[in-house]
Amino acid sequence: MTVEVSDHRRRGRIRHATRVPTHRLLAAVLGVIAAIAGFGLVFVETSLNLADDQFDKQDISALLPSVTPSAEPSPTSTDPEDLSAGKALNILLLGSDTRTGEDNQELGKGDVGGMRNDTTMILHISADRQRIETLSVPRDSRVAISDCKMLDGSTVYGWTGKFNIAFSNGGQNGNVAEAAACVATTLYDLTGLMIDHYAVIDFSGFVDMVDALDGVPMCITQDVYSPKAHLDLEAGAQVLDGTTALAWARARTGYGLGDGTDLMRIERQQELLTNMARKALGLNLLTDAKKGTAFINALAKSMTMDPDLADSRYLLGLAWSLRNFDTDNLYMATVPWQYAGDSSGDVLWTEPDATAAFDALENDESLQALLEPETVTSTDEGTGTKKNKKKNSSASPSPSVSATPDRETQDEILADCVIG
Repeated sequence: MTVEVSDHRRRGRIRHATRVPTHRLLAAVLGVIAAIAGFGLVFVETSLNLADDQFDKQDISALLPSVTPSAEPSPTSTDPEDLSAGKALNILLLGSDTRTGEDNQELGKGDVGGMRNDTTMILHISADRQRIETLSVPRDSRVAISDCKMLDGSTVYGWTGKFNIAFSNGGQNGNVAEAAACVATTLYDLTGLMIDHYAVIDFSGFVDMVDALDGVPMCITQDVYSPKAHLDLEAGAQVLDGTTALAWARARTGYGLGDGTDLMRIERQQELLTNMARKALGLNLLTDAKKGTAFINALAKSMTMDPDLADSRYLLGLAWSLRNFDTDNLYMATVPWQYAGDSSGDVLWTEPDATAAFDALENDESLQALLEPETVTSTDEGTGTKKNKKKNSSASPSPSVSATPDRETQDEILADCVIG
């Protein structure tokens, strides 16, 4: 059954979902954080303390439908400590096209009014830190946009339209934190899922992050030419600098970019960020103090986050708890959808499947156990142990943080590239 999502739904059971290929955004975001936490710990904590002053930290809890208490740092702890230990986390990740500042205007190719978000993902970390899952929300989803509170006490009223209207409505005053709050409110009203943390990234910070890694290795499977995105790439294995990587992540129209839909762009963005994580992990990033500092500073300058997530000790403890996370235990999906069947280009969430996917995140249940039960061998639905079909046909052991996964060099990442 396909339903236009214009009411406030809560419950359902899943049958299937549209799956995004496995090497994706969450591995990138948390992989990079884990890389930071896993090497040169004293240096890292010092660098993150310095970065604290650069993060744009904004508390949006007063703008949300309800407040989820955040863990308080322990003033006596000297070792990395997961200050949310035993608690599942849902982190809202947003990519903003704000043109605030000359760098963002130049990278965005012009001064465009208003704010939009090209990427919305809910990053779920299980309470036992053994599962990491993401659920992508297509920007063209036709949904009921919520009325959103602003920091000045005013309200921006919503209507039924494309999902990215929520970010635009909340960003009317030029504040990306208010925009994030409007997205979180809309998600809550649609699904009942409460967001614990949020992070918004902009153009210039993303470019700086890639350049701090000396580029990101990518497999370009066919020639790409997009005049609008100022992108011209030949097929093959190559290393993209920051400006080119941003163009690759944002491009929709042109030759070699698939059907030009938002769904195709989501896949490219996720692959790009995953390869950033793979390179960062392989570099043992913070053994090089200069590069490590540049990367952390780029991360700080590029993100607007809630005060807890932007706190060095909270971030370091969370990263430390995930330092041995194996990306084989990463599962990624997109909200079940289909095209609206009219000229709008909108997509509709498929019910009851979409509701059940959000329920799984809310209840800390394995998305994969719900969506692909044939690949899950554990009887513990919360664990959702996978069969690794690429390696062998037998069940893999339960996810564990006792062993450090193999790390790849840039040359090994590029060697994976197969054209044709």
